[in-house]
Amino acid sequence: MLFSSVIFLFYFLPLVLGLYYILRFSVTAKNMLLLVASLFFYAWGEPWFVLIMLASICFNYIFALLVNKFRERRNAAYTIITLMLIVNLGMLFVFKYMAFALRIVNENTSFGLNIPNIALPLGISFFTFHGISYVIDVYRGHGAVQKNLFYVALYISFFPQLIAGPILRYNTIADQMVNRKESWDKFALGCCRFIVGLGKKVLLSNSMAIVADHIFSMGGTSDIPASLAWLGAIAYTLQIYFDFSGYSDMAIGLALMFGFKFEENFRYPYISRSITEFWRRWHISLGTWFKEYVYFPLGGSRVTNKDKMIRNLLIVWGLTGVWHGAEWTFVVWGLINFAFIALEKISNFDKGTRFNPLRHLYAMFIVVIGWVIFRSPDLLQAGNYLGNMFGLYGNGFWSDTTWMFLREYALFFILGIVFCMPIATRMNKLMVDGARFSKPLELVYPVTIIVLFLVCVSYLVKGTYNPFIYFNF
Repeated sequence: MLFSSVIFLFYFLPLVLGLYYILRFSVTAKNMLLLVASLFFYAWGEPWFVLIMLASICFNYIFALLVNKFRERRNAAYTIITLMLIVNLGMLFVFKYMAFALRIVNENTSFGLNIPNIALPLGISFFTFHGISYVIDVYRGHGAVQKNLFYVALYISFFPQLIAGPILRYNTIADQMVNRKESWDKFALGCCRFIVGLGKKVLLSNSMAIVADHIFSMGGTSDIPASLAWLGAIAYTLQIYFDFSGYSDMAIGLALMFGFKFEENFRYPYISRSITEFWRRWHISLGTWFKEYVYFPLGGSRVTNKDKMIRNLLIVWGLTGVWHGAEWTFVVWGLINFAFIALEKISNFDKGTRFNPLRHLYAMFIVVIGWVIFRSPDLLQAGNYLGNMFGLYGNGFWSDTTWMFLREYALFFILGIVFCMPIATRMNKLMVDGARFSKPLELVYPVTIIVLFLVCVSYLVKGTYNPFIYFNF
């Protein structure tokens, strides 16, 4: 079930919210409702996959109890942590990477291994990372072990973050599960945040997806002009940002409606002036996860020499690429990010303050090239598409198709570029600090939100193109 679907907006969410506030007298009853609703949400469409998630919840619950019990016995604790990683990553490997690994074996040997057709459970990377971080945090003493399986199940399965993140650490919401308080202000703020995210997804991301999907379907054959290839790349750059950040906004908004507070996950990454800064702003919870559970344990940047720092970065970015999908395109995309971040760290590029416009152009150029590889189905088509962008096949620069897309989608391109910048943040600040404009804006803002919601609903009811970008995750 998607947040941007009629079934969620007009049936699931109103029913769960209504029951939740009827049960407001009891935290236990509210939590039970959220757990049942979360399992139903996940089981919608693919009910058998919920068994995989329940298995993940149960064995991570047991591993956390064991590692807490044997914390003082280092060898026993390390053995438990190792087993926990084998079970979690083994499950992830079977469902997400085994077919890819067998394909590589077949391509490089004459074994001719049978490649099973295994469906990928939605959100498996997210709930696997939740489980791993929970057990490791218990071992590190960064949070008390949870002896009640019910709360571990609610933490891992809570539907606002279940299939698309953000990745939460248990200790950030452990107290909220038992001591949170709902309020009208939280609910209103959550509704507004959710509708803003819905607008990003339905109006901007989906519109850009039409352009990007159409052009990328042509671009792998090395016969489109450069302007059209660049237009498709920019459209995908906008699509993926508004899709990811829109879902994060909706997740944060939903959590607020139920009294929870999630941490921010995107902070205007396209205003960055380096690739390092870009990753401080993009998918913050994923970057934090790899930093806390991979990069720092390896030694991070505080190592005796730069060779080790480069090794640590290579491991992190290799894993980050593979986490996004089982294909060479994701591996190469991760390695490109590694290469530029390593160069920036060695040269202290990220700390410079001169030539900011040029720094911004550099960062966006690398980001757009990276998204082309990320979006392409394989490296051959990625190479063909990049060749088209730089005119390597003699296909010319301009075409009527470029003009047609520009004419039809100019408004969405302009809005997309404008809302990549912190306009909304400054508007909010203006409302709070600018007494001169606060009264008119207090009236305009809710009207804008209501109109935005109605427009989104009209798009959804019409059955407008609504792709789901998280299948790889």
